[in-house]
Amino acid sequence: MKHHTARKDAGGGGGGPLAVPCVDIKLFVASLAFLTLFLALWQLHPYGSLLAAARESASAPPCSLPLATTTAATSEHLPSSSNPTSPVTASKNASAAAATAAANANATPSVTATKTAPAVTSPTAALPVRLARESRPAPHPSDPNKRVLRPYGSAAALFVQMGAYRGGPRTFAIIGLASKPTHVFGTPYYKCEWLPNPTPTTPTPPAIRTKAYKILPDWGYGRVYTTVVVNCTFPSNPNTQNAGGKLLLHAYHSTTSRRYERILALEEAPGAYNQSLYAPPYQYDYLYCGSSLYGDLSAARMREWVAYHARFFGARSHFVFHDAGGVSAEVRAVLEPWVRAGRLTVQDIRAQAEFDSYYYNQFLVVNDCLHRYRHAANWTFFFDVDEYLYLPNGRTLEQVLGKLQGYTQFTIDQNPMSTKLCVKDTNNDYSREWGFEKFVFRNTFTGVRRDRKYAIQARNAYATGVHMSQNVHGRSTHKTETLIRYYHYHNSINVLGEPCQHFVRRPVNGSRIKFDGVPYVYDDNMRRLAGKIKLFEKETIGSVRT
Repeated sequence: MKHHTARKDAGGGGGGPLAVPCVDIKLFVASLAFLTLFLALWQLHPYGSLLAAARESASAPPCSLPLATTTAATSEHLPSSSNPTSPVTASKNASAAAATAAANANATPSVTATKTAPAVTSPTAALPVRLARESRPAPHPSDPNKRVLRPYGSAAALFVQMGAYRGGPRTFAIIGLASKPTHVFGTPYYKCEWLPNPTPTTPTPPAIRTKAYKILPDWGYGRVYTTVVVNCTFPSNPNTQNAGGKLLLHAYHSTTSRRYERILALEEAPGAYNQSLYAPPYQYDYLYCGSSLYGDLSAARMREWVAYHARFFGARSHFVFHDAGGVSAEVRAVLEPWVRAGRLTVQDIRAQAEFDSYYYNQFLVVNDCLHRYRHAANWTFFFDVDEYLYLPNGRTLEQVLGKLQGYTQFTIDQNPMSTKLCVKDTNNDYSREWGFEKFVFRNTFTGVRRDRKYAIQARNAYATGVHMSQNVHGRSTHKTETLIRYYHYHNSINVLGEPCQHFVRRPVNGSRIKFDGVPYVYDDNMRRLAGKIKLFEKETIGSVRT
């Protein structure tokens, strides 16, 4: 009976005290704990992402794992390497990752949850959070006295290539510009590498490497950039099978760094190597390498210069001009007949203006011409378009060079001429005369060092300069006054109108006159050649008007 009464009391019947079931107490405690935790998180963390995570967890079926579900949802929004994540996407992914962390904190540890945890630490799942961090500005140093240097842009290139040429069976030359401060205060250097083309017998030929020898031939005249000639000489011909290949230049930033730029300098096609090109007989007897042509040039003076020297050097000669902005339409018109006749080449080098160096990159131009035509002629001449070569005592050019054949290089002394003084003669029509017909007064100052120009056997030179080369194999001579000279009509090439400004009577019996304190003597050697030059021009290319 007592047992029955107990069951009745326990069932809550009758007028006894109210009893609370055990299951209701557990639900109440769990709800209170959840509310307390929710309020704490509300105060301590941005709550938007947590509410989203709570909604996702509430909608999940019973016994599901929030960890696995959230990770899978996050993975669906990961960017590919070809489609970078936008800032909005990155922010959403970061919020989802934070929600995942909150869900993990509330989940009951289990064996299943432990096995799926590595999915959160995988590189792919962590990527959105990492991108979000990188999008923020770099933090400033915590120490206010620690300064940060931020480089922007580049002031000068490590190397600017103009040309690369084979100089013989086993030697090559690469001509370019480089940052002058880097070479003056730093220690840049170069290495050369030849990559042979594969052949049926050697499908994977090994690369051939050699040290490079650099030359700075501009005598310190460079500005932002200096001229660099890199010589690559291999132990033997790297293209022995004539299968072709590539010449690579490794330009190192300094001897204290392994950083370098790998430059494809030259590519030789299969069958392109021709041994006969590097031995006489050469294509020309004489080649002219001109410096940079710039400024406003007189078409009339250019016409006269080309006609005179085309006759001086003869039919087996060639002229190479370099247009740095000075070849106007009028100048091109007087050069074009010689171009069509195969006597002259004009190279457009106006791109050099982007790289500041001495006189429109004059040293770069003459070195490129030297190596480009290294085996094209017996002798290569370097002088300007206001200078005229002259052979005294009636000798021919062949006779003069026969006496100088034992030298690699010879320099030429100048006869400086006035380009303002002219002879007063009422019978002359000066507008119809050529420049070197009018300029007949030679400066006779003595004891003055004057610039010389030169000729060189280019195959024996490694680099060159404006007035002579200091990098030759063989002898040089400067005692050539009785063999060859040049008349220098300084600045006459830039006078577009009538050049004669002052007229004086012709001196008699070799007497001297003074003008602006400078003594002059009458010298009409060039004037007496004018008739022959004009006839030669007409017979060679026809009538020319300037």
